[in-house]
Amino acid sequence: MFSQVLLMQVAVAAGVAVLATGLFLAPLSKQLDQEAMRRALAIAQTTAQDPEIAEGVLTTPPSRNGPVQREAERIRHATNAEYIVVLDRRWVRWSHPTPEQIGHPVSTDPTDALDGRDVMGIDEGTLGRSARGKVPLYDADHRIIGAVSVGIAYDSVRARLLAAIPGLFAYAGGALAVGALAAWLVSRRVQRQTRDLAFSDISALLAEREAMLHGIREGVVALDRGGRIRLLNDEARRLLGLGDEAVGKSLDEALGEGRTADVLAGRVTGTDLLTVRGQRVLVANRMPTDDGGAVATLRDRTELEQLGRELDSTRGLIDALRAQDHEHANRMHTLLGLLELEMYDDAVEFVGEVVGDHRVTAEQVTEKIQDPLLAALLVGKATVAAERGVALWVSERTRLPDRLVDPRGLVTVVGNLVDNALDAVAATPHARVEVELRTEGRTVVLRVRDTGPGIPADQRELVFTDGWSTKEPPAHGKRGLGLPLVRRLAERQGGGATVGAADGGGAEFTVVLPEALTDALNGPDRESAPAGPGVSGTAAAAAPAPAGEEAR
Repeated sequence: MFSQVLLMQVAVAAGVAVLATGLFLAPLSKQLDQEAMRRALAIAQTTAQDPEIAEGVLTTPPSRNGPVQREAERIRHATNAEYIVVLDRRWVRWSHPTPEQIGHPVSTDPTDALDGRDVMGIDEGTLGRSARGKVPLYDADHRIIGAVSVGIAYDSVRARLLAAIPGLFAYAGGALAVGALAAWLVSRRVQRQTRDLAFSDISALLAEREAMLHGIREGVVALDRGGRIRLLNDEARRLLGLGDEAVGKSLDEALGEGRTADVLAGRVTGTDLLTVRGQRVLVANRMPTDDGGAVATLRDRTELEQLGRELDSTRGLIDALRAQDHEHANRMHTLLGLLELEMYDDAVEFVGEVVGDHRVTAEQVTEKIQDPLLAALLVGKATVAAERGVALWVSERTRLPDRLVDPRGLVTVVGNLVDNALDAVAATPHARVEVELRTEGRTVVLRVRDTGPGIPADQRELVFTDGWSTKEPPAHGKRGLGLPLVRRLAERQGGGATVGAADGGGAEFTVVLPEALTDALNGPDRESAPAGPGVSGTAAAAAPAPAGEEAR
């Protein structure tokens, strides 16, 4: 490829040199012609103003030894003209370089000069091709008595042109040599940059790159040194929700300000960085390139994170069932002891209290929260909280009808916040978590308060940042995703999520979900029948509680 590039560039340089030389010679030839014609005209005008010429035409006949011939030849020799011809109004020559032509008519038409006009041009005459100038000849009374025609041999003009050509070729050769040297230097640079690959190899590599980029299941984003997007493969377009219009824009313009743009731009450093784009959890890595740009790769962890949350939910359900089983075993042992001691009245009373406690817990939840998924979630969380020594309360202000637009989304939000609160108050004295769900028109306002250590004011926005967490990561992946997802779910509905200090210490998370309720009832508000122990367990199984993965 090196030799091909060199030959092409040398050919281009040679072509430019030849073209430049031709473009220079063409106007030079015309310029020399114009100079020759003007010189011939000037000699003719000078000759016509000689008084001996006009007087000789008026007083003597045309003769090879006459005064007109002698004066014309003197001027011709002095000016190196090819010929000076003086003629009268009958077109008869009075002078000529060839004396035999004197007394004969001229071979070219002198009408314009005899009419009083100066004429110059390139003509063909008896002496061949020449640059000519013709002017009228006046007498003392300024009457036209004839004309003067002067010619300069065209061969002399051509000789001047040919004499200039070697110099032009010397300049052209120098320019060609400089162009060839520049072509060699450029070709060497191209050879180094392309690693001496042939054009066919580069074309094949480009085709393979395109096939690879659009065939892999990882998103690839290429950036130039200015941070502008110059390439997006199909998977990156899908994961980021971008189209062709994003190419050429900066990351902030294409993606908007946020963690995803910061990670891809390198403002956040590290490997396997987590970010949330829409409803997708992405893992990003960034590698700088030699030209000052970078290539970022994206992997979709949404399904893996969903499986992880389902696993945590299943573990939460198992913990709830284990707690119920442990509690049930203790109560069965107590009941068996009462029966063996034949304390039948006490046994009946004990069974009534146990069943009543479970019924009261389920009734308290379902009376305030009429959505079955959310009610089942809180009943299951109450059992898990009791096992961990935490009191889970549903606020007296809680009222939520069965008219949710997205009940599963609210289940995710509540489950994350409750699990987060349970982790925060674990192993603290008088641990308590309170959940408040109320409506304001079609808006749902959720508050989750705990009696834990709280969140410092300077970290209250950081907890909503992707990947930020103070907990140990679970087995299936990283933490720091729950609260960003909670905020995105809220923002998707036009709301938001904030955190502040709860009364008496601890943290209070507030989530506002506008337009979360439908206009009309889907059916009569359902008030669940009193549920026994088996009912709460079944409800919890129907809607597993998503495990909290947010940062604390």
